[in-house]
Amino acid sequence: MSTTDEKLTKSFYDRISHSYDALADSNEHVAREKGLAALAVSAGETVLEIGYGTGHSLVSLAEAVGENGKVYGVDISDGMQKVSEKRVADAGLSDRVTLSVANTPPLPFEDDTFDAVSMSFTLELFPLETIPEMLKEIRRVLKPGGRLGVVSMALTKEGEKDSILEKTYKWMHQHFPHIVDCQPINAVGFLKEAGFEIKEENNLEIWTMPVAALVGVSPD
Repeated sequence: MSTTDEKLTKSFYDRISHSYDALADSNEHVAREKGLAALAVSAGETVLEIGYGTGHSLVSLAEAVGENGKVYGVDISDGMQKVSEKRVADAGLSDRVTLSVANTPPLPFEDDTFDAVSMSFTLELFPLETIPEMLKEIRRVLKPGGRLGVVSMALTKEGEKDSILEKTYKWMHQHFPHIVDCQPINAVGFLKEAGFEIKEENNLEIWTMPVAALVGVSPD
């Protein structure tokens, strides 16, 4: 992603940070929650959320890791950080959560840090040529045998036709990428190419558009 694109993306998410839940989370939350359930974070784990948005997943993850666990988050938007910090504080979980703002990749963390990494409607925001680099970075910061949970917009299955909404969404992304910034991707293929073993795959829909909820495991 170019510096100009990063600035435009950051500015866009800063502007919508306080209204994002009304715009998108009402549609995304079911898939997001199923993705977190599949990732199955447990007490005492150290977890990273990439693209934490308005912080709903941060609260769920912080509850799951318990008093002895830790949740870290990285997002491109200062506005999202402020909204998330308030949500985490209101839940009484600030002592378990550390949030940062950075353009990624690379990830601002040491090798072999995390038991699990979570991305919900985030991986498809990256340009297709950047996704392999992002996944390489995730493998770097995951401990051997660590888990990656991905919820993303998915491609229509072979032999099936795009819905009218799916066609419209793709057209909007092509012509107005800074408004409709994400795109359907072959998340399973990307994870496999990056060396992850797919442990769980769930096929969902949001308003007739396919969504994938996956868990991949990094090699030991």
